Amino acid sequence: MDSIIIENKGAVAIIKLNRPEKFNSFNREMALNLQQKLDDAAKDIKVRCIYITGVGKAFSAGQDLAELQGENAPAMELILAEHYNPVVTRIRQIEKPIVCAVNGVAAGAGANIALCADIVVAAESASFIQAFSKIGLIPDSGGTFTLPRLIGFQKASAIMMLGERINAVDAEKMGMIYKVFTNEKFEEESFAIANTLSQMPTRGLAFTKQALNASLQNDFITQLKKEDELQSKAAATTDYAEGVKAFIEKRIPIFKGQ
Repeated sequence: MDSIIIENKGAVAIIKLNRPEKFNSFNREMALNLQQKLDDAAKDIKVRCIYITGVGKAFSAGQDLAELQGENAPAMELILAEHYNPVVTRIRQIEKPIVCAVNGVAAGAGANIALCADIVVAAESASFIQAFSKIGLIPDSGGTFTLPRLIGFQKASAIMMLGERINAVDAEKMGMIYKVFTNEKFEEESFAIANTLSQMPTRGLAFTKQALNASLQNDFITQLKKEDELQSKAAATTDYAEGVKAFIEKRIPIFKGQ
């Protein structure tokens, strides 16, 4: 059974974490497999949006702790450098919109992988746990960078230190995620977001993603210069020309991601 499933539906690549018997916790094989599937989706010119979710009751319980036992257990620095950091780096750098649809519990690295996506939505029964403090570790996979910027320093600090379970409704209220859907409508509604993105001017969305990434480090004046640079690139796309033409002709634009 493949630990990561990928299939295309229209212009959306659906990537599913597929170790349901282990609550989709990551071992080395699964982490490397996810990296490869992300690379495949990034290179596929037919794919204009990536949708990540989990199979079964969980999105991901984070690291499979069984892999850390025994004489041949990998060192922590290797796990971060080779397993998780490459995953979250890909999610932030791939020039296509990425939606994480959190279908169940997202804990530890599983939570932080989800939260670094461009749009994060969740089923009402889902929850988020910064579980690291429960075993004497610190949040990794970009968590200490991402979460304070989503919900503020104080809330992030408390959630990380206390290891509290945050339900999906509260996660939406505090700005951790974009939206919550009922369990019955979750798959349909979350995929609809990815499908909508895949029909939009996705080169422009890629430039938006680059601008947002840069804004995390830039001062205001530097960010204005970055916007100038990226806006010039966006204005040179075929989709921009189509958008303007469709607006003038009072019709629905047909974007091609070019």
